[in-house]
Amino acid sequence: MIGTVKGDSFTTLARMAGTVVVAAGLVFTASSARAEMLDVEKDELKFGFIKLTDMAPLAVAKELGYFEDEGLYVTLEPQANWKVLLDRVITGELDGAHMLAGQPLAATIGFGTEAHIITPFSMDLNGNGITVSNEIWEMMKPHIPMDAEGKPVHPIPASALKPVVEEFKDEGRPFNMGMVFPVSTHNYELRYWLASGDIHPGFYSPTDVSGQIKGDALLSVTPPPQMPATLEAGTIYGYCVGEPWNQQAVFKGIGVPVITDYEIWKNNPEKVFGITAEFAEEYPNTALAITKALIRAAIWLDENDNANRMEAVEMLSKPEYVGADKEVIANSMTGTFEYEKGDKRDVPDFNVFFRYYATYPYYSDAVWYLTQMRRWGQIPDAKDDAWYDEAARKVYRPDIYLAAAKLLVDEGMAKSEDFPWETDGYREPTPAEDIIDGVTYDGRTPNAYIDSLSIGLKGDQKVEGTDVVGG
Repeated sequence: MIGTVKGDSFTTLARMAGTVVVAAGLVFTASSARAEMLDVEKDELKFGFIKLTDMAPLAVAKELGYFEDEGLYVTLEPQANWKVLLDRVITGELDGAHMLAGQPLAATIGFGTEAHIITPFSMDLNGNGITVSNEIWEMMKPHIPMDAEGKPVHPIPASALKPVVEEFKDEGRPFNMGMVFPVSTHNYELRYWLASGDIHPGFYSPTDVSGQIKGDALLSVTPPPQMPATLEAGTIYGYCVGEPWNQQAVFKGIGVPVITDYEIWKNNPEKVFGITAEFAEEYPNTALAITKALIRAAIWLDENDNANRMEAVEMLSKPEYVGADKEVIANSMTGTFEYEKGDKRDVPDFNVFFRYYATYPYYSDAVWYLTQMRRWGQIPDAKDDAWYDEAARKVYRPDIYLAAAKLLVDEGMAKSEDFPWETDGYREPTPAEDIIDGVTYDGRTPNAYIDSLSIGLKGDQKVEGTDVVGG
């Protein structure tokens, strides 16, 4: 069996052309790497997840035997909410988990529960939507242009919601919306969309973590599977969540998804697979083996133009995974998305698991989350550009990812051209036309990006009490 890979050997392994280098000094040729599996230090593992379709790589890796191929015996366990999931990874009750991309970053920089969490694998791109109640949809409709067939023109801007929010304000009614966690993509995407329509989503401060300071719309946490019921009860008027909980609102006839995150930011990063830094250090071969299995699962999910998606839908519909009706899951997993009932449109990249280098943990993806934490006051004080880069590198571990990818290529399980071997860890800037507010995003210049956004903290500004101070 292949020996233990430690420290810089992750990076060395990723760059070697035809050999696998191990800490003990042994060298295996590519052909011997194909014949031998890694000598994993821990073979019985428990991973957590939340019941969302983007946990698919975990389900696929288990159902198709990819974990077992790596000598891993994995139990997958649904968790009650994102906080419980994170806490159980930190305590070691879970060996790793399907995580919100903001969770490892927030924990590592000390926002909320403090712990050093890393990710060697990004689980997907896109996959979320913003849904409003039928009542709010009817109020929005007069402000939305229609096409020749009488259907709404997409993407629907938040400016169509602004008159509704103002009407609520005039009547003294709070406009409540749901998102899944304070450091979730959903929180930041909902905030991004609202701000692009001149609706203030509120600030956080060190003394007020509600995120509602100065907010026109008041955002609060609702667990994903509870979103439709909470909307139906009238507790919230809209929400941002992953699938299948937007499509569930359509099927139940209680709400209308108005925009997908693909339309907010084309091919935006979503979930990650998170483990503690201690786990990666203590069990380096196990971390490599996990990453290998997950990469294989992602390849399978996207290969042959999504040909395997209906089989994936069958898996995800099982009660031990997502447990929603197959028809609901398929509505978005198979390249379409239904807005109003009967208004189903082609969105082939609504769920992306491998193409566009989706699984590579880019530093620029991490930096975007950090800019949004700063924008809304979760990072209370200004940081220089170098800080953002350093924080990203503590959490996102492309060295582990590329080492795993190299092994898969050597084993004939993946194609070399499907991995960004030469990248510096930063994507090229996202052009203005691919983002809802028309602002280019360049992860290499985070402060310039923050300052270019119309609403949010800038420069040395901070929130004190209910006021923004500084310049």
